Amino acid sequence: MNLHALRLFTKVAELNSVSKAAQTLMISQPAVTIQIRNLEKELGLTLLEAKGRGISLTQNGTFLYKQAQRLFDLETDIENKVEQLKNTGNEELQIASTHVPSHFLLPKWLAQFKQVYPATHIHLKTANSQQVIEDLLHYKADLAFIVKEDGHHADINYQFLMNLDYWFIVPYNHHLAGQTVSLAELMQQPFVTREDGSSTKEYLNALCKVHKIPPPKVGLQLDGINESIHAIAAGFGTMLAPSIAASSFILQQQVARVFIKDIDIQRPIYLCTRKNELHHSTSFNNFLHIINESIM
Repeated sequence: MNLHALRLFTKVAELNSVSKAAQTLMISQPAVTIQIRNLEKELGLTLLEAKGRGISLTQNGTFLYKQAQRLFDLETDIENKVEQLKNTGNEELQIASTHVPSHFLLPKWLAQFKQVYPATHIHLKTANSQQVIEDLLHYKADLAFIVKEDGHHADINYQFLMNLDYWFIVPYNHHLAGQTVSLAELMQQPFVTREDGSSTKEYLNALCKVHKIPPPKVGLQLDGINESIHAIAAGFGTMLAPSIAASSFILQQQVARVFIKDIDIQRPIYLCTRKNELHHSTSFNNFLHIINESIM
């Protein structure tokens, strides 16, 4: 495959314009058009089609664009890692994680790792599950941690680490505090929910669908676990929270559990890596060893 032509196509797809791509790359528009036509001929696929006065990607074009993005993201990742080795002589470990592992599990594992391997530079990015997987696929992370039951990506390996209990919580003086109620009854309460792309929000909606009841009424939407639990502690709403995050608030009598008839929730935590990646860095393998030792 002609990688130069692929790079030009990727820029056209990114900007949704041949002329803008040509201007950005400082080459003529006809030159870009010729390269893309040659690429289509080489692949035997139509990648672009006319749409009004502009162009749009075909289904095959969309597929190739996503794959090409990952290829050029890998190129950037290699360049960055080489530069890191040249500048410091040490490896860098990029980690992406959803909020629960990032706040309540990774600090311990990272502290143990740094005590043994102090020279390795580590960057941890916290985001929702959708963004975490995107970062991993596009080589913005070397490994990732998520809490998610299903909807696994075909290009990702999921290594099960552990299950976490999840509880419904309300303010400590709430009339449902400590009570056992039906799921339908609890869903009548205003909920503190997470942002779109959050696996907890997806799980809660799926739970309601399985039990054939309307999803919860959203009273407040916040982007983080701690912010959400603090809102509950301040006296508003209910939420589904990991026990590892809520237990200290319960001990301090700031929030209380609500028990649901015949429903106990456990959610899995996975360590995620890219498929078909046969070799990992020494830092990656050392960190994985630390995690496995910790959870045994």
